Amino acid sequence: MVAQSMDRLVPFIAALPTAPNHHMDGAQKLVRSLREPLPEKGAPFRRLLGQLFERVIPFGLNTAGPGYLAYIPGGGLFHAAVGDLLAGAVNRYVGIWQAAPGLVQLETNVIRWFADLVGLPAGAGGLLTTGGSLANLAAVVAARHDRLGEHFSDGVLYTSALVHHSVYKAARVAGFRADQVRSVPVDAHFRLDVDALAAAIATDRTAGRRPAMVVASAGTTATGAVDPLPAIAALCGREKLWFHVDAAYGGFFAFTERGRAALVGIDRADSVTLDPHKGLFLPYGTGCILVRDLQTLRAAHQIPASYLPTSESDPACWDFADLGPELSRDNRGLRVWLPLKMHGAAGFRRDLDEKLDLALDAHARIAALPQIDMVAPPDLSLFAFRVRAPTPELGDVATRQLAQAINDRGHVLLTGVEVNGRWLLRVCVLSFRTHQKQIDELVADLESALAATPC
Repeated sequence: MVAQSMDRLVPFIAALPTAPNHHMDGAQKLVRSLREPLPEKGAPFRRLLGQLFERVIPFGLNTAGPGYLAYIPGGGLFHAAVGDLLAGAVNRYVGIWQAAPGLVQLETNVIRWFADLVGLPAGAGGLLTTGGSLANLAAVVAARHDRLGEHFSDGVLYTSALVHHSVYKAARVAGFRADQVRSVPVDAHFRLDVDALAAAIATDRTAGRRPAMVVASAGTTATGAVDPLPAIAALCGREKLWFHVDAAYGGFFAFTERGRAALVGIDRADSVTLDPHKGLFLPYGTGCILVRDLQTLRAAHQIPASYLPTSESDPACWDFADLGPELSRDNRGLRVWLPLKMHGAAGFRRDLDEKLDLALDAHARIAALPQIDMVAPPDLSLFAFRVRAPTPELGDVATRQLAQAINDRGHVLLTGVEVNGRWLLRVCVLSFRTHQKQIDELVADLESALAATPC
Protein backbone atom coordinates (compact mmCIF):
# COMPACT_ATOMS: atom_id res chain seq x y z
CA MET A 1 0.00 0.00 0.00
CA VAL A 2 2.84 2.39 0.82
CA ALA A 3 4.59 1.59 -2.45
CA GLN A 4 1.41 2.12 -4.43
CA SER A 5 0.82 5.41 -2.60
CA MET A 6 4.32 6.61 -3.45
CA ASP A 7 3.69 5.82 -7.11
CA ARG A 8 0.96 8.46 -6.94
CA LEU A 9 2.54 10.90 -4.49
CA VAL A 10 5.90 11.37 -6.20
CA PRO A 11 4.49 12.65 -9.52
CA PHE A 12 1.84 14.67 -7.65
CA ILE A 13 4.45 16.55 -5.62
CA ALA A 14 6.75 16.91 -8.63
CA ALA A 15 3.90 18.55 -10.55
CA LEU A 16 3.02 21.09 -7.83
CA PRO A 17 5.03 23.94 -9.40
CA THR A 18 2.99 23.71 -12.61
CA ALA A 19 -0.35 22.54 -11.18
CA PRO A 20 -3.31 24.98 -11.27
CA ASN A 21 -3.57 27.25 -8.23
CA HIS A 22 -7.28 26.55 -8.03
CA HIS A 23 -9.71 24.20 -9.72
CA MET A 24 -13.41 24.42 -8.89
CA ASP A 25 -15.11 23.81 -12.24
CA GLY A 26 -17.43 20.85 -11.76
CA ALA A 27 -16.87 20.66 -8.00
CA GLN A 28 -20.59 20.54 -7.20
CA LYS A 29 -21.11 17.69 -9.64
CA LEU A 30 -18.13 15.88 -8.13
CA VAL A 31 -19.35 16.07 -4.53
CA ARG A 32 -22.80 14.88 -5.55
CA SER A 33 -21.23 11.85 -7.22
CA LEU A 34 -19.17 11.07 -4.10
CA ARG A 35 -22.14 10.85 -1.73
CA GLU A 36 -22.84 7.22 -0.91
CA PRO A 37 -24.06 4.96 1.91
CA LEU A 38 -21.66 2.94 4.05
CA PRO A 39 -20.42 0.09 1.81
CA GLU A 40 -21.21 -3.45 2.90
CA LYS A 41 -18.23 -4.94 1.04
CA GLY A 42 -14.71 -3.64 0.63
CA ALA A 43 -12.89 -2.38 -2.47
CA PRO A 44 -9.27 -2.83 -3.65
CA PHE A 45 -6.81 -0.22 -2.35
CA ARG A 46 -5.44 0.52 -5.82
CA ARG A 47 -8.91 1.42 -7.09
CA LEU A 48 -9.56 3.72 -4.10
CA LEU A 49 -6.16 5.35 -4.57
CA GLY A 50 -6.99 6.05 -8.18
CA GLN A 51 -10.30 7.62 -7.17
CA LEU A 52 -8.51 9.93 -4.73
CA PHE A 53 -5.85 11.18 -7.11
CA GLU A 54 -7.92 11.27 -10.28
CA ARG A 55 -11.24 12.61 -8.97
CA VAL A 56 -11.07 13.90 -5.39
CA ILE A 57 -7.73 15.63 -4.75
CA PRO A 58 -7.49 17.75 -7.95
CA PHE A 59 -10.44 19.97 -6.93
CA GLY A 60 -9.96 23.00 -4.64
CA LEU A 61 -7.04 25.29 -3.83
CA ASN A 62 -3.45 24.25 -4.43
CA THR A 63 -2.32 25.43 -1.00
CA ALA A 64 1.06 23.69 -1.29
CA GLY A 65 1.93 25.21 -4.67
CA PRO A 66 4.58 27.92 -5.18
CA GLY A 67 2.08 30.45 -6.55
CA TYR A 68 -0.18 30.25 -3.51
CA LEU A 69 0.16 33.75 -2.01
CA ALA A 70 -3.35 33.67 -0.55
CA TYR A 71 -4.60 33.36 3.03
CA ILE A 72 -1.63 31.91 4.98
CA PRO A 73 0.13 29.20 2.93
CA GLY A 74 0.95 25.77 4.35
CA GLY A 75 3.85 24.22 2.50
CA GLY A 76 3.37 20.61 3.62
CA LEU A 77 6.97 19.40 3.99
CA PHE A 78 7.04 15.75 2.97
CA HIS A 79 9.33 14.89 5.89
CA ALA A 80 6.44 15.67 8.24
CA ALA A 81 4.17 13.29 6.33
CA VAL A 82 6.73 10.54 6.84
CA GLY A 83 6.78 11.41 10.54
CA ASP A 84 2.99 11.04 10.60
CA LEU A 85 3.24 7.66 8.85
CA LEU A 86 5.65 6.44 11.52
CA ALA A 87 3.57 7.89 14.36
CA GLY A 88 0.32 6.42 13.07
CA ALA A 89 1.83 3.02 12.31
CA VAL A 90 3.45 2.48 15.72
CA ASN A 91 0.35 4.02 17.33
CA ARG A 92 1.92 4.90 20.69
CA TYR A 93 -0.26 6.96 23.01
CA VAL A 94 1.43 10.23 23.96
CA GLY A 95 -1.18 11.92 26.15
CA ILE A 96 0.42 10.46 29.27
CA TRP A 97 4.21 10.42 29.77
CA GLN A 98 4.19 6.90 31.18
CA ALA A 99 2.61 5.46 28.03
CA ALA A 100 5.44 6.54 25.68
CA PRO A 101 8.23 8.34 27.57
CA GLY A 102 10.62 8.53 24.63
CA LEU A 103 8.10 9.92 22.15
CA VAL A 104 6.76 12.35 24.76
CA GLN A 105 10.33 13.54 25.33
CA LEU A 106 10.82 14.21 21.62
CA GLU A 107 7.69 16.40 21.60
CA THR A 108 8.88 18.04 24.82
CA ASN A 109 12.18 18.83 23.10
CA VAL A 110 10.28 20.54 20.28
CA ILE A 111 8.30 22.66 22.74
CA ARG A 112 11.47 23.68 24.58
CA TRP A 113 13.14 24.61 21.28
CA PHE A 114 10.18 26.84 20.44
CA ALA A 115 10.17 28.44 23.90
CA ASP A 116 13.88 29.22 23.56
CA LEU A 117 13.28 30.58 20.07
CA VAL A 118 10.86 33.27 21.30
CA GLY A 119 12.87 33.96 24.45
CA LEU A 120 10.65 32.48 27.16
CA PRO A 121 12.39 31.47 30.43
CA ALA A 122 13.43 28.01 31.64
CA GLY A 123 10.10 27.33 33.36
CA ALA A 124 8.16 27.74 30.12
CA GLY A 125 6.38 24.90 28.37
CA GLY A 126 3.30 23.95 26.40
CA LEU A 127 2.09 21.44 23.87
CA LEU A 128 1.45 20.93 20.19
CA THR A 129 -2.15 21.50 19.08
CA THR A 130 -4.17 21.12 15.91
CA GLY A 131 -3.55 24.77 15.07
CA GLY A 132 -3.73 28.34 16.30
CA SER A 133 -7.42 28.13 17.18
CA LEU A 134 -6.92 25.44 19.81
CA ALA A 135 -3.74 27.15 21.01
CA ASN A 136 -5.59 30.44 21.50
CA LEU A 137 -8.35 28.59 23.35
CA ALA A 138 -5.81 27.00 25.72
CA ALA A 139 -4.30 30.44 26.37
CA VAL A 140 -7.67 32.07 27.08
CA VAL A 141 -8.64 29.27 29.48
CA ALA A 142 -5.28 29.53 31.28
CA ALA A 143 -5.59 33.32 31.55
CA ARG A 144 -9.18 33.09 32.80
CA HIS A 145 -8.24 30.56 35.48
CA ASP A 146 -5.09 32.42 36.54
CA ARG A 147 -6.45 35.99 36.64
CA LEU A 148 -10.18 35.57 37.32
CA GLY A 149 -10.67 32.25 39.09
CA GLU A 150 -13.92 30.31 39.05
CA HIS A 151 -16.20 33.36 38.83
CA PHE A 152 -15.44 35.49 35.80
CA SER A 153 -18.70 37.11 34.76
CA ASP A 154 -17.12 40.55 35.34
CA GLY A 155 -13.84 39.76 33.59
CA VAL A 156 -12.75 41.55 30.41
CA LEU A 157 -10.47 40.58 27.52
CA TYR A 158 -8.88 43.12 25.15
CA THR A 159 -7.60 42.73 21.62
CA SER A 160 -7.27 44.71 18.42
CA ALA A 161 -9.98 45.08 15.82
CA LEU A 162 -7.80 43.06 13.40
CA VAL A 163 -7.08 40.08 15.65
CA HIS A 164 -7.72 36.63 14.20
CA HIS A 165 -11.32 35.53 14.60
CA SER A 166 -10.23 32.44 16.54
CA VAL A 167 -9.57 34.69 19.55
CA TYR A 168 -13.25 35.71 19.66
CA LYS A 169 -14.24 32.07 19.20
CA ALA A 170 -11.88 31.03 22.01
CA ALA A 171 -13.42 33.61 24.33
CA ARG A 172 -16.91 32.33 23.54
CA VAL A 173 -15.97 28.68 24.06
CA ALA A 174 -14.20 29.61 27.30
CA GLY A 175 -17.46 31.07 28.60
CA PHE A 176 -17.04 34.79 28.04
CA ARG A 177 -19.97 36.79 26.73
CA ALA A 178 -19.54 39.05 23.71
CA ASP A 179 -19.74 42.13 25.95
CA GLN A 180 -16.70 40.89 27.89
CA VAL A 181 -14.41 41.20 24.87
CA ARG A 182 -13.16 44.65 23.86
CA SER A 183 -12.20 45.33 20.25
CA VAL A 184 -9.57 48.09 20.50
CA PRO A 185 -8.90 50.39 17.51
CA VAL A 186 -5.72 50.15 15.46
CA ASP A 187 -3.37 52.94 14.39
CA ALA A 188 -2.48 54.08 10.86
CA HIS A 189 -0.22 51.03 10.44
CA PHE A 190 -3.01 48.65 11.58
CA ARG A 191 -1.30 47.97 14.90
CA LEU A 192 -3.14 47.92 18.20
CA ASP A 193 -3.44 51.47 19.61
CA VAL A 194 -1.87 51.27 23.08
CA ASP A 195 -3.35 54.58 24.25
CA ALA A 196 -6.83 53.36 23.28
CA LEU A 197 -6.11 50.09 25.08
CA ALA A 198 -5.08 51.89 28.27
CA ALA A 199 -8.20 54.05 28.12
CA ALA A 200 -10.44 50.98 27.69
CA ILE A 201 -8.83 49.28 30.68
CA ALA A 202 -9.27 52.38 32.83
CA THR A 203 -12.93 52.71 31.82
CA ASP A 204 -13.64 49.11 32.77
CA ARG A 205 -11.89 49.41 36.12
CA THR A 206 -13.91 52.51 36.93
CA ALA A 207 -17.09 50.61 36.10
CA GLY A 208 -16.15 47.84 38.54
CA ARG A 209 -15.15 45.25 35.95
CA ARG A 210 -12.01 43.10 36.13
CA PRO A 211 -9.62 43.48 33.18
CA ALA A 212 -7.82 40.14 32.79
CA MET A 213 -6.12 39.58 29.45
CA VAL A 214 -4.72 41.36 26.40
CA VAL A 215 -4.23 39.51 23.10
CA ALA A 216 -1.68 41.07 20.75
CA SER A 217 -0.85 39.93 17.22
CA ALA A 218 2.59 39.16 15.85
CA GLY A 219 1.51 39.33 12.24
CA THR A 220 -2.19 39.85 11.58
CA THR A 221 -3.92 37.82 8.90
CA ALA A 222 -5.38 40.93 7.28
CA THR A 223 -2.31 43.12 6.78
CA GLY A 224 0.61 41.33 8.45
CA ALA A 225 0.97 43.99 11.14
CA VAL A 226 2.93 43.27 14.31
CA ASP A 227 1.40 45.04 17.31
CA PRO A 228 3.70 47.17 19.54
CA LEU A 229 4.62 44.27 21.81
CA PRO A 230 6.99 46.09 24.22
CA ALA A 231 4.45 48.83 24.98
CA ILE A 232 1.64 46.30 25.42
CA ALA A 233 3.83 44.16 27.67
CA ALA A 234 4.66 47.17 29.83
CA LEU A 235 0.98 48.11 30.13
CA CYS A 236 0.03 44.53 31.03
CA GLY A 237 2.77 44.49 33.66
CA ARG A 238 1.49 47.67 35.30
CA GLU A 239 -2.13 46.51 35.18
CA LYS A 240 -1.33 42.89 36.12
CA LEU A 241 -3.04 41.53 33.00
CA TRP A 242 -2.22 38.28 31.20
CA PHE A 243 -0.29 39.13 28.03
CA HIS A 244 -0.92 36.72 25.14
CA VAL A 245 0.73 37.02 21.72
CA ASP A 246 -0.95 35.34 18.77
CA ALA A 247 2.13 34.69 16.64
CA ALA A 248 0.56 31.89 14.61
CA TYR A 249 1.62 33.51 11.34
CA GLY A 250 4.70 35.50 12.31
CA GLY A 251 6.32 33.74 15.25
CA PHE A 252 8.77 31.52 13.42
CA PHE A 253 10.42 34.50 11.76
CA ALA A 254 12.24 34.63 15.11
CA PHE A 255 14.64 32.21 13.40
CA THR A 256 15.93 35.23 11.44
CA GLU A 257 17.68 38.41 12.57
CA ARG A 258 15.06 40.66 10.93
CA GLY A 259 12.25 38.60 12.40
CA ARG A 260 13.65 38.90 15.91
CA ALA A 261 13.85 42.66 15.48
CA ALA A 262 10.20 42.82 14.38
CA LEU A 263 9.11 40.58 17.27
CA VAL A 264 10.87 42.42 20.09
CA GLY A 265 8.78 42.10 23.23
CA ILE A 266 7.38 38.63 22.53
CA ASP A 267 9.69 37.26 25.22
CA ARG A 268 7.65 39.18 27.82
CA ALA A 269 4.43 37.32 26.99
CA ASP A 270 2.61 35.06 29.43
CA SER A 271 1.60 32.87 26.49
CA VAL A 272 2.36 32.60 22.78
CA THR A 273 0.55 30.87 19.91
CA LEU A 274 2.68 29.47 17.09
CA ASP A 275 1.68 27.56 13.96
CA PRO A 276 4.38 25.23 12.59
CA HIS A 277 2.02 24.59 9.66
CA LYS A 278 2.67 28.19 8.66
CA GLY A 279 6.21 29.40 9.40
CA LEU A 280 7.82 25.95 9.51
CA PHE A 281 6.11 24.90 6.25
CA LEU A 282 4.56 21.80 7.83
CA PRO A 283 1.23 20.17 6.90
CA TYR A 284 -1.99 21.70 8.22
CA GLY A 285 -3.04 20.53 11.66
CA THR A 286 0.14 21.53 13.52
CA GLY A 287 -0.12 24.34 16.08
CA CYS A 288 1.53 25.14 19.40
CA ILE A 289 0.71 26.89 22.67
CA LEU A 290 3.57 28.11 24.85
CA VAL A 291 3.17 29.52 28.37
CA ARG A 292 5.69 31.39 30.45
CA ASP A 293 4.96 29.20 33.48
CA LEU A 294 3.93 25.65 32.62
CA GLN A 295 2.05 25.37 35.90
CA THR A 296 -0.52 27.92 34.75
CA LEU A 297 -1.47 25.66 31.84
CA ARG A 298 -1.58 22.61 34.10
CA ALA A 299 -3.67 24.35 36.77
CA ALA A 300 -6.29 25.33 34.18
CA HIS A 301 -6.59 21.96 32.44
CA GLN A 302 -5.59 19.15 34.81
CA ILE A 303 -8.47 16.92 35.93
CA PRO A 304 -7.54 13.65 37.74
CA ALA A 305 -9.32 10.36 37.09
CA SER A 306 -8.96 7.05 38.91
CA TYR A 307 -8.53 5.13 35.64
CA LEU A 308 -5.50 7.23 34.65
CA PRO A 309 -1.95 6.93 36.01
CA THR A 310 -0.98 9.46 38.65
CA SER A 311 0.37 12.59 37.00
CA GLU A 312 4.14 12.82 36.82
CA SER A 313 5.77 14.70 39.70
CA ASP A 314 9.05 15.20 37.82
CA PRO A 315 8.79 18.69 36.24
CA ALA A 316 10.81 17.46 33.25
CA CYS A 317 8.24 14.75 32.43
CA TRP A 318 5.06 16.23 30.99
CA ASP A 319 1.64 14.65 30.75
CA PHE A 320 0.18 16.45 27.74
CA ALA A 321 -3.35 15.46 28.80
CA ASP A 322 -2.88 17.75 31.82
CA LEU A 323 -1.90 20.74 29.66
CA GLY A 324 -4.84 21.04 27.25
CA PRO A 325 -8.41 19.93 26.59
CA GLU A 326 -7.50 16.67 24.83
CA LEU A 327 -7.00 13.31 26.49
CA SER A 328 -6.86 11.40 23.22
CA ARG A 329 -4.49 13.11 20.81
CA ASP A 330 -2.38 12.06 17.88
CA ASN A 331 1.40 12.01 18.12
CA ARG A 332 2.16 15.45 16.66
CA GLY A 333 5.74 15.52 17.87
CA LEU A 334 7.31 13.39 15.15
CA ARG A 335 5.96 15.53 12.31
CA VAL A 336 7.81 18.53 13.81
CA TRP A 337 10.85 16.80 15.31
CA LEU A 338 11.84 14.93 12.14
CA PRO A 339 12.13 17.95 9.78
CA LEU A 340 13.93 20.01 12.43
CA LYS A 341 16.43 17.22 13.08
CA MET A 342 16.99 16.61 9.36
CA HIS A 343 17.45 20.25 8.31
CA GLY A 344 18.44 22.02 11.52
CA ALA A 345 17.66 25.61 12.39
CA ALA A 346 19.94 26.84 9.60
CA GLY A 347 17.75 25.36 6.87
CA PHE A 348 14.60 27.03 8.13
CA ARG A 349 16.43 30.30 8.81
CA ARG A 350 17.66 30.40 5.20
CA ASP A 351 14.20 29.78 3.76
CA LEU A 352 12.48 32.27 6.06
CA ASP A 353 15.05 34.93 5.21
CA GLU A 354 14.28 34.29 1.53
CA LYS A 355 10.56 34.88 2.20
CA LEU A 356 11.34 38.21 3.85
CA ASP A 357 13.46 39.19 0.85
CA LEU A 358 10.75 38.18 -1.61
CA ALA A 359 8.08 40.13 0.28
CA LEU A 360 10.21 43.27 0.30
CA ASP A 361 10.91 42.91 -3.41
CA ALA A 362 7.23 42.36 -4.20
CA HIS A 363 6.19 45.31 -2.04
CA ALA A 364 8.67 47.70 -3.65
CA ARG A 365 7.76 46.71 -7.20
CA ILE A 366 4.00 46.78 -6.62
CA ALA A 367 4.29 50.15 -4.85
CA ALA A 368 5.93 51.52 -8.00
CA LEU A 369 2.87 50.73 -10.12
CA PRO A 370 1.05 54.04 -10.76
CA GLN A 371 -2.47 52.74 -10.13
CA ILE A 372 -1.70 51.06 -6.79
CA ASP A 373 -1.93 52.41 -3.25
CA MET A 374 0.05 50.45 -0.66
CA VAL A 375 -1.66 50.13 2.69
CA ALA A 376 1.46 49.72 4.84
CA PRO A 377 4.98 48.33 4.49
CA PRO A 378 5.39 44.65 5.43
CA ASP A 379 6.44 44.02 9.02
CA LEU A 380 7.25 40.46 7.95
CA SER A 381 6.24 38.71 4.70
CA LEU A 382 2.59 39.80 4.32
CA PHE A 383 1.28 43.10 3.01
CA ALA A 384 -1.88 44.58 1.50
CA PHE A 385 -2.67 47.06 -1.28
CA ARG A 386 -5.58 48.35 -3.35
CA VAL A 387 -6.32 50.03 -6.67
CA ARG A 388 -6.28 53.82 -6.68
CA ALA A 389 -9.63 55.24 -7.84
CA PRO A 390 -11.63 58.52 -7.80
CA THR A 391 -13.80 57.25 -4.92
CA PRO A 392 -13.33 54.55 -2.26
CA GLU A 393 -16.31 52.64 -3.65
CA LEU A 394 -14.83 52.55 -7.14
CA GLY A 395 -11.55 51.47 -5.57
CA ASP A 396 -13.28 48.51 -3.94
CA VAL A 397 -14.78 47.42 -7.25
CA ALA A 398 -11.50 47.86 -9.12
CA THR A 399 -9.56 45.95 -6.45
CA ARG A 400 -11.95 43.02 -6.61
CA GLN A 401 -11.75 43.03 -10.40
CA LEU A 402 -7.96 43.08 -10.22
CA ALA A 403 -7.96 40.05 -7.90
CA GLN A 404 -10.16 38.14 -10.33
CA ALA A 405 -7.96 39.08 -13.27
CA ILE A 406 -4.79 37.95 -11.47
CA ASN A 407 -6.28 34.66 -10.31
CA ASP A 408 -7.69 33.93 -13.77
CA ARG A 409 -4.18 34.14 -15.21
CA GLY A 410 -3.25 31.17 -13.03
CA HIS A 411 0.35 32.01 -12.11
CA VAL A 412 -0.42 33.05 -8.54
CA LEU A 413 -3.44 33.08 -6.24
CA LEU A 414 -4.35 36.15 -4.16
CA THR A 415 -7.13 36.74 -1.63
CA GLY A 416 -8.64 39.93 -0.29
CA VAL A 417 -9.86 41.30 3.01
CA GLU A 418 -12.09 44.13 4.19
CA VAL A 419 -10.39 46.54 6.59
CA ASN A 420 -12.05 49.72 7.85
CA GLY A 421 -14.79 49.29 5.27
CA ARG A 422 -12.39 49.11 2.32
CA TRP A 423 -11.43 46.09 0.21
CA LEU A 424 -7.73 45.22 0.09
CA LEU A 425 -5.68 42.65 -1.81
CA ARG A 426 -3.12 40.65 0.18
CA VAL A 427 0.20 39.04 -0.69
CA CYS A 428 1.50 36.42 1.76
CA VAL A 429 4.87 34.86 0.95
CA LEU A 430 5.27 31.78 3.17
CA SER A 431 5.78 28.63 1.13
CA PHE A 432 9.17 26.95 0.85
CA ARG A 433 8.31 26.41 -2.83
CA THR A 434 7.78 30.14 -3.53
CA HIS A 435 10.80 31.80 -5.11
CA GLN A 436 11.73 34.81 -7.25
CA LYS A 437 9.96 33.34 -10.30
CA GLN A 438 6.57 33.62 -8.60
CA ILE A 439 7.19 37.22 -7.52
CA ASP A 440 8.19 38.14 -11.07
CA GLU A 441 5.00 36.51 -12.37
CA LEU A 442 2.91 38.35 -9.76
CA VAL A 443 4.28 41.75 -10.76
CA ALA A 444 4.02 41.01 -14.49
CA ASP A 445 0.41 39.89 -14.11
CA LEU A 446 -0.44 43.00 -12.09
CA GLU A 447 1.06 45.26 -14.76
CA SER A 448 -0.78 43.40 -17.50
CA ALA A 449 -4.12 43.38 -15.69
CA LEU A 450 -3.91 47.07 -14.80
CA ALA A 451 -3.06 47.98 -18.39
CA ALA A 452 -6.01 45.96 -19.66
CA THR A 453 -8.53 47.52 -17.27
CA PRO A 454 -7.32 51.00 -16.34
CA CYS A 455 -9.32 52.58 -13.53
